[in-house]
Amino acid sequence: MGKRGKRYREASQLVDRLKLYDLDEGVELLKKSASAKFAETIDLAVHLGVDPRHADQNIRGTVSLPHGTGQEIRVVVFAQGDKAREAEEAGADAVGTDDLVDKIVDGWLEFDATIATPDLMRTIMPKLGRVLGPRGLMPNAKTGTVTMDVAETIRTIKAGQIEYRVEKESGVIHAPVGKASFDENQIKENIQAVMGALVQARPSSIKGRYLKTVAVSSTMGVGIRLEPGQFS
Repeated sequence: MGKRGKRYREASQLVDRLKLYDLDEGVELLKKSASAKFAETIDLAVHLGVDPRHADQNIRGTVSLPHGTGQEIRVVVFAQGDKAREAEEAGADAVGTDDLVDKIVDGWLEFDATIATPDLMRTIMPKLGRVLGPRGLMPNAKTGTVTMDVAETIRTIKAGQIEYRVEKESGVIHAPVGKASFDENQIKENIQAVMGALVQARPSSIKGRYLKTVAVSSTMGVGIRLEPGQFS
C-alpha cells in the first residue's frame, strides 16, 4: 500500500480506531476530518449479520433522505408513447426503448438511476442485465423502479431517494448520505433515515446480531465507527 497523504494522516490523528462513537460525536469528527477542497461525499457502511444467499436475507430497498444526497441525480427511463412523454415532462435525463438500450450496451453509463414501465422489462432485461445488474442500476419492482407511475418516481428519486442492497460476498450495505458541506443535523438525519430503514428490513429469520458494524467516512477521510446499538 502506498503512503497516505498528509491530509489523511492528520485526519487519522483525530479518530480513535478502537472507539465506537455515538452519532453526535461521530458526525462532529466526520466534519472535522473532511478537509478536501471539493465537496466530499459521505458514505455509510453497515455490515449486517445476514446471509444474502438466502432470499429472505438479501436485503434491498429504497429510502428517501430528508436532505437529499447533495448531488444531481441523473435518471433514465425506458418507456414509450404517453409514458415516454410523461417522463420527459417530469425531467428524465434520457428516455427511450431500443435506442437507449443499444446506447447503454455500447458503453454509455452517465446516469445514476433507471426506471422502466412493466411492458418493457422483457425487452430490456436480456440485453441490459449483465451491464446494469452488477452496478445495481437495473430497474426492479421491489424498489419501485418498474412502474407505470413514471413521473412521480422520477420526482422522488431526484428529490433524494436512494436504493440500497447488501453485497452478496461481504454482507455490507453502502449508502451515500450527503456531502461534507451539509450541516451536522442534516447528516445525522440522513443517517438515521437509512438506519431506520435497515432496522425495519430485518428478516424474522435472523436470531443473532443483525447490525454488526456501522461506520461513516468522507471521500478522502478516515472511517469512523459508530455504536450499532444506538440504532436498534
